[in-house]
Amino acid sequence: MAVFIMVAGAFTGAQVWQETAARLEAAGSGVRAVRLTGMDAGCPAGSARVDLETHIADVVAAIDAVGAPDAAGGEEIVLVGHDYGIHPVLGAADRRARRIARVVYLDCPMPRNGVPALAAVPDPALRAELAGRAERGERDGVLEPPGPEEWRRWGSTAGVGEAAWERLARTAVPQPLGTLLQPLRLTGAVAAVPATGVLCTRNGAGIELVQRLVDFGDPALAALAGPHVTFFELPTGHWPMLSCPAELADVLLRAAAGEGHRLRAAGAGAEPPAHLRPFPLDVPELPRDREEHVDLYVPQEAEGPRPAVVFVHGGPVPAGARPGPREWPTLVGYARLAAAEGMVGATLDHRLHDIGDYERAAADVTAAVELVRADPRVDAERIALWFFSGGGLLSAPWLAQPPAWLRCLAASYPILAPLPAWGPVGHRFHPVDALPRAGALPVVLLRAGRETPEIAATVEAFVAAAGDAPVRLELVDLPNGHHGFETVDPPEETRPVLRQAMRAVIGHLTG
Repeated sequence: MAVFIMVAGAFTGAQVWQETAARLEAAGSGVRAVRLTGMDAGCPAGSARVDLETHIADVVAAIDAVGAPDAAGGEEIVLVGHDYGIHPVLGAADRRARRIARVVYLDCPMPRNGVPALAAVPDPALRAELAGRAERGERDGVLEPPGPEEWRRWGSTAGVGEAAWERLARTAVPQPLGTLLQPLRLTGAVAAVPATGVLCTRNGAGIELVQRLVDFGDPALAALAGPHVTFFELPTGHWPMLSCPAELADVLLRAAAGEGHRLRAAGAGAEPPAHLRPFPLDVPELPRDREEHVDLYVPQEAEGPRPAVVFVHGGPVPAGARPGPREWPTLVGYARLAAAEGMVGATLDHRLHDIGDYERAAADVTAAVELVRADPRVDAERIALWFFSGGGLLSAPWLAQPPAWLRCLAASYPILAPLPAWGPVGHRFHPVDALPRAGALPVVLLRAGRETPEIAATVEAFVAAAGDAPVRLELVDLPNGHHGFETVDPPEETRPVLRQAMRAVIGHLTG
């Protein structure tokens, strides 16, 4: 029999598991919802400082209270950590690795040794504030729970009914600062414990996205494709124990039984991963000219300086991804297609490795554009910028203050507002808000008809706002297309769309 030891996230206590626990118990499982010191009734902090080690000790005590398996098998412990709760769960599992049958990551990050839970706080401004307090030695005190309109900054509230939401807000408690500021210390023993990730897709992440991250080849993510790691999806927001407790209980039971989707290791399989599949159009095999973080593809018989199209990849892309985005067939294909039409095509690598990296990624894009404009083969007064996927937020500064030489802005299946799980990413990276200042800048927008609902909603908001702005919006639709359609959809369907979009951009550069 499985015994589920469950640890709630920030600002929440053991009562948040009530409905899910009842369903697990009805299925014959044992349940222990851990009461964390300083956050649950019956576990006051007293005068002692509460930090991450305090909560790890709470979880260890819950583990030790479960009888050890006997010769007949006995009880198997499944640790479940939601949100912040995964940090004390991993700390305890590392200390009691031989007692744990499985760790379940419930819509939460992958904590690393030596990194505090602060790193997973979605609001960058709050992260910076708390980091500053930590540097000044201000580790006591608490972080007050979000107000009624602030919970969505900590994750998608999709699916949570009004009554459940009122209960969550009513029972929310302050989070002791020490639990967020103290680094997690792991010996490595927990790495051998089987694991399951439960992804809440309305919060912005699903199995396909995680597979893509593994496919990038970052060694730090290779363990996600291990034989003892499984994944499930729930079509809900960040609080499934409130929005779909029955479905969550079913997933937890299946996880305890070792079920779930297993990822493909990077480089495995008969086909290359999506980002390394061939570009759907035949384009000339032009050589690249590399300068710093930029690759140029120049028409071989061009006379005089030529207009340029700078292609800005999406993300976040793990820092260890090899090859880097500027060498991916899709980006190279676009650049060579531009060169075949008499333009200079440019690809680049930028440092959007995490949701908090938009500022430095924007600086990389600006530097790349200046490198391109400074090249004598480029007409510095005729430049187009073309953004992809998560790079869509990087279009906002250019929409807000379009320089005279920016003749067109294009975007393919872009993310045009922070997704629910991302939290705020900085006021500069909201394309919808920037539209009123874009003037008459031409914008070519490629839409995938089968885009994920969360991303499609950001595109719809952008299109609606463009109707009230002077910007010149041109839509290019692929009705049956998916996100990243160049790599996942039939080439015969994507080719006409790619040609149409490239013609539109070139028309604005040369007209």
